[in-house]
Amino acid sequence: MMREINPWSLGGTLFVPAVHQGLSAILTGTKFPSLRSVVIDTEDGITQAQLEPALEMIRTLLNTLERIQPLCFIRARSPHTLNLLLGMPGIDKIDGFVLPKFDLDTMEPYLKLLGDSSVCFMPSIEGISLFDRVNLVKIRTALLPYRSRIPLIRFGAEDMLRQLRLRRDCSLSLFDMAVPSSVIASLMAVFKPYGFEISGAVYRCFNDQEGFKQDVLRDLREGLVSKTIIHPNQIEPLEECYRVSEAQYQEARRLLSSESAVFSLGETMAEVPTQRPWGETLLLRKELYGIITDISGGDHPE
Repeated sequence: MMREINPWSLGGTLFVPAVHQGLSAILTGTKFPSLRSVVIDTEDGITQAQLEPALEMIRTLLNTLERIQPLCFIRARSPHTLNLLLGMPGIDKIDGFVLPKFDLDTMEPYLKLLGDSSVCFMPSIEGISLFDRVNLVKIRTALLPYRSRIPLIRFGAEDMLRQLRLRRDCSLSLFDMAVPSSVIASLMAVFKPYGFEISGAVYRCFNDQEGFKQDVLRDLREGLVSKTIIHPNQIEPLEECYRVSEAQYQEARRLLSSESAVFSLGETMAEVPTQRPWGETLLLRKELYGIITDISGGDHPE
């Protein structure tokens, strides 16, 4: 829990209920070897009656597992649950925590528990706070001192749709829906210029591989990083989308090695100071996910 985590290294983050019988095999990397990150869920993924058995399972796994292979986070049900987790022997085997329903009421107790440590955490903004830009700015202000410890800001997409009395069709991106699109845009506008990254939302149609790919590609075009996944069959399609084309890779290399501030790149202008973040991101994606020449059903986002 002491290292800084690059958000691109998370890939697809699989949420697994803390009472899942295959949890040990997932955490050792034997069940899904290509999985890069996992969240052990003690919140919405279990009932209140399952909380004690869930905590006992986590306690046992921390005691028995020598190491955990994917990056591993625990989604604490509440500040009280977080406090119990922090007191468990072996909790330093976990890379950090997801803090659900992070808002003006819960952020103080959460940050009080984590503030003096170096533990990584990912706030999950849900509920009415998503719709209130003033509240989002207040949350950002509170989180700024911890920015290096926050790989991603997460948000509750399904909860947002619930509050709007909507349900997303599998063929639609959230960015194709007027209010959800504006909510995500507001979230990104408040946080991204200040150095925070925002996670992509869950795609609930887990058997629709082509729809999932298109959703990931749209995330990339809009600047979202990583993605909540709910089924292991979403791991490889996401990895495929995260690979970069040879043309993009060569453009990024040329951009970052240029001695000129502005030059012609193909038939477009390349302005090094403004496009450097794009180039650095492309090289990082290439390093983590490799190169692919084509994606069925869509082009790589620029």
